[in-house]
Order: sequence, then structure tokens, then C-alpha cells
Amino acid sequence: MSILQIGILVFTVIECGNVAVLYFRPGSKLANSVGVFKAWEESKRYEKIHELVKYLVNWVAGTKLIFIMVAVVAIVFGSHRLQVITVVALIMSILPFYWRLYPMIRRMDRAGYISPKGYSKTLCIMVSAFVVGFLTILLVALLK
Repeated sequence: MSILQIGILVFTVIECGNVAVLYFRPGSKLANSVGVFKAWEESKRYEKIHELVKYLVNWVAGTKLIFIMVAVVAIVFGSHRLQVITVVALIMSILPFYWRLYPMIRRMDRAGYISPKGYSKTLCIMVSAFVVGFLTILLVALLK
């Protein structure tokens, strides 16, 4: 396996865990689940709102599943060039986290809407690790 395939595979395995938790244990505080948001439990008091929240959680899981399947195809059938492009696409798809999601989760964290406190920083570090990891893999693959 090439460094590109290994990097994409690691991402794919982690995302499989995220999808499993979102589908089967959405209230968990593991992986990318929504149990960290206090509003998850509060939404259960309002059936219409909770149904919408569950729909959106499952929609996110389904979207992640699309990424996983595309990544698997790139690992198994893709040329070196396609795998390079896949890594670039993954980087580009992760970066909007800092533009839209991170400011929102940081505000919620500061307002006490998330448990454990400081989760937004942990999430930012994890997402940064993905970006740095993919950039490193990309540089190694291109410099070979």
C-alpha cells in the first residue's frame, strides 16, 4: 500500500466509527456524536424538534458514508494521480470546519451548551490533525 492509500484508509476507518455511532448511538459523547450538545436531550421533550434533529444526525451520517465509499473506491481502484486528487479533495472538504462549524461550536462551548466544557478545542485539535496528516501524506507522495 502507498502512503496515500494508508492515509485515506485511516481516515475511512475513523469515519466508519463516526458513522456507526451516529446511526446507532447518536446520544453518545463518543466520536462525532451529538451527545456533547445539551440540546440533544432537551430536544427529546419536543417530538417535532427531536424528529428533525434525528433526521439531521442521520443525514450527516449518510453524507459521511458517501465520503467513505468514494474513499474506498479511490483506495482500491484509483491510480496514484486519483489518490492524490482524493487527498486534496478531503483536505478541501475538511477546511470549511474552521469557517462555519468551529465558530459555532466555540460559541456554544463558551455559553455552556456543550459537555464536557472545552470540547470545541478538542474537536479543533482533532480536525487540525486530519488536515496536517493529509498535508504531510500529500507532500510525501508528491516528493517521491
